[in-house]
Parts: sequence; structure tokens; C-alpha cells
Amino acid sequence: MRSKEARTMISTHNPATGQKLADYEELTKDGIEDALVRADTAYRSWRETGLDERCALLEKLAETYEANADRLARMCTKEMGKTLSSATAEVHKCATAFRHFAQEGPAMLDDITWQLGGGGTATGRWLPQGAVLAVMPWNFPYWQAVRFLAPTILAGNVGLLKHASSVQGCGALMEEMMVEAGAPDGLFQNLPIKSDAVADILADRRVVAATLTGSEGAGRAVAEQAGKHLKKVVLELGGSDPFIVMPSADLDDAVEQAVQARIQNTGQSCICGKRMIVHTDIYDSFMAKFTGAMQAVTTGDPYDDATDMGPLSSFEQRETVLDQIAKAQDEGAKLEFGGEALDAGAHAGGAYISAGVLTGIDLDGPMAKEEIFGPIAMVFRAEDIDHAIALANNIPFGLGSAVFTQDEVEQERFIRDIEAGMTAINQMLSSSAEAPFGGIKNSGHGRELAQFGLHTFMNLKTVMRLG
Repeated sequence: MRSKEARTMISTHNPATGQKLADYEELTKDGIEDALVRADTAYRSWRETGLDERCALLEKLAETYEANADRLARMCTKEMGKTLSSATAEVHKCATAFRHFAQEGPAMLDDITWQLGGGGTATGRWLPQGAVLAVMPWNFPYWQAVRFLAPTILAGNVGLLKHASSVQGCGALMEEMMVEAGAPDGLFQNLPIKSDAVADILADRRVVAATLTGSEGAGRAVAEQAGKHLKKVVLELGGSDPFIVMPSADLDDAVEQAVQARIQNTGQSCICGKRMIVHTDIYDSFMAKFTGAMQAVTTGDPYDDATDMGPLSSFEQRETVLDQIAKAQDEGAKLEFGGEALDAGAHAGGAYISAGVLTGIDLDGPMAKEEIFGPIAMVFRAEDIDHAIALANNIPFGLGSAVFTQDEVEQERFIRDIEAGMTAINQMLSSSAEAPFGGIKNSGHGRELAQFGLHTFMNLKTVMRLG
């Protein structure tokens, strides 16, 4: 008989009030084993289903998310503090992704045929492999997980979600949505576990691969664990994306999108520009407009439609951002305004912080190369395009970038020379189910979404035939 294991809990809290929300019972080793058995059983059946059935489930999931949009969004706002309007948009974005893979995915799985020089043909066929473990963060608790889940279902694989401790309610609702949509038992499971359980799950023969969105440290740990067992892993490890504005840009549009980049999700987005690199010819004009708009940002109740920005995801996250601001100042940077903890009045009890702007950052100091995961903009002056590119690449990260210029020659230079997995031209970078998503350098490797995300955890089997 198995020995009885001690039960431990994972607690969630509302960052807008500081109040405890709920306790979730952490899976024991026996519970994890039961989940792996269910996942393996589901895979043996699901891999044999036809594409029509898989696509029908994806369509049903889209309908289920839309029907439950308010409930899903309110849990998201309650657990991690983003505005309700933003959370609602995230839910609908998930529905769009389910539909995209349902409607466009089958063509991505067509066989590939090659004529062989020695006669005959070779055919590449896309086949599923098994259970994929997703280690996901709290900042986009539904979208980050759906980025792996939608293609996983279409591929014929099954999904296991290790979600951030702070959004266990969101993870549980995702599993509930799967059940409501009529998915087979075990096709997708939310595992209420902590990080120390990941290594053993990755070591299990029934888990074939992993995908992680999170910190560099978490990425290195999961990559090392996966490497020990020769299992594929996709890593999205964030970044400190450059947001470059050149003289030919539409300045008002660039400013508007720069503000949005810094306050979206209270600045807690991997791909929204964090380092504003502005050409010297328009630097003063940009700063006058940008600082005015940032100072006008409304911080408050995330359920209020008039609120631009809710709290940070936790008090711990706020302390991290405040420490980074102090560190930058110690290195000689100037805090133009903001960047302060808001604890009084309507902000009492919550992890609120004011939007702020840092200038004069030491290019050789550590803060110039760190990611500030909060509503703080670092602004740099560029002498010319070469200097702008050098500043953009002066970091260990390489996730995304945004450039604002009407000059097509400049656009091509930025596309070629910025060291990043993605570049947006005259718009803030965003993710979409139709386009591959991922970075280079310390921002990780591999791609999510589009056909690349679908193919990542599939077996491209080569079949040889005589002529």
C-alpha cells in the first residue's frame, strides 16, 4: 500500500486588496502519478482520432470560452490584477486561437512529398508524440496556456499545465472549460503543483516534451532537466524590448503606443517595449508628449472601466520593481516622475505603483540590461540609426522589438540588424495565433503559434517508397 502523504496548500491572493482568495490542495506524488496515468490513457485514444474530431473540439472550446468570458475574465482580474476589459479581451483572443487552429490547422498537417534522386519518393507525415508539460506564468494566465494548448489538441498530443501559484483559479477554470466542451478525460489537466515537482514529471517516460514561459532561471532549470532526458523544450524567457522612434515617425502615434506598451497589463508583458530609444532630433518633442501622457495614466480599481492600469500582480512584484528603480538611481539614472508605491485612499491595501520614466541610465550598468516588469519606461537618446541599433542590442535578451519610421531603408536596416525574434514596424508588437512567436539570445529558443508551434512537438516521420 502507498503511504499516506501530507497535504499542503497553494494560496492565492487579490493584489488589488491584499486579501486571501482561496486555498488549492497541492497534488501529492500519488496525485501526480494518477494524473500521468490519465494523460497517457487519453493520449493512446486521442492520437487515433481524426482531424475532424479534433477540430470540432477546438471549435467547441472557442464557443465555451466565449460563453464563459465574464466568469473567466473576473477570475483573471481577481487573481492577478489586470483590468477587467483587458482580461475579457484575453479570453476572446483565446477563442480566436482555438478557431484558427480548427480552421487552418489541418492544412498545416498535410503530408510533404519529395522526389528522390535515386528513384522513388519520400513522404513526411506529421504524427503526435504524447503528453506535453507546460510551465506557465501569471501575466496572461489564459493566453499563455492556450498558445500551447490549441496546437497540442490539434496535433493529437495531450497537455499538462503547471500554472503559476498565484493563478490557480484560472488554471482550474481552464480545465473546467475543457470538460464543459466535451473533451475526453485526461486530455488536458491543470496540475496544482509547485516548481519542485517539475523535474520528476519531466523525467517520466509518459511526458515527451515541455514548454516554459518565465524567467531566465526557470528556463535554465527546465532546459537542464529536459536535456538530461533528451526531451525537446521550447523556452520564452522574456526580454527588455527596444521601442525605437526615428524622425520620420508619426510622433503622436508613436507616443500613444509607447504609453500603451508601458501600461498594458501594468507593464507586465514580455513583448511590450520597455526601452524607448528616441532619435536626438525628436527626443525633446517625444519626451514632452510622452511624459505628459504617462503622468495622466489612471491607476485604480481594475473592475472600473475608467481605470487605465490596475495593481501589479503581487506585493513581491512591486518590491522587485521599486528595488530596480532604486538600483538604477544608484547607478546615476534620473527618475523623472512616478515609480512610487501607492498605498493611500483608493489604492490602500493593494500592490499599486504609479507609472514612471527613467532617463540617464548608465549603459554599462546592470540596469541597462535588466527587464523592468512594471509600468516604468527607460528612455535613451540615439544619435543616428547605427547608435539606435547598438542601444537596441545592448542587452542579453532578444525577444521582440518595435520601430517607428516611415523610411523603408531604415525599416530594412532594423529588420536585419536588431537582434530579436520579432520586429514590429510602426506598431506595438503583439502576438497572434497566425504568426510564429519566440526569441533568441537569453529570451529562449523555439517558436509557438502558427504552423511552427503546431509542428514543434510532433514527429515528422519520413516514409520511403519505391517509384
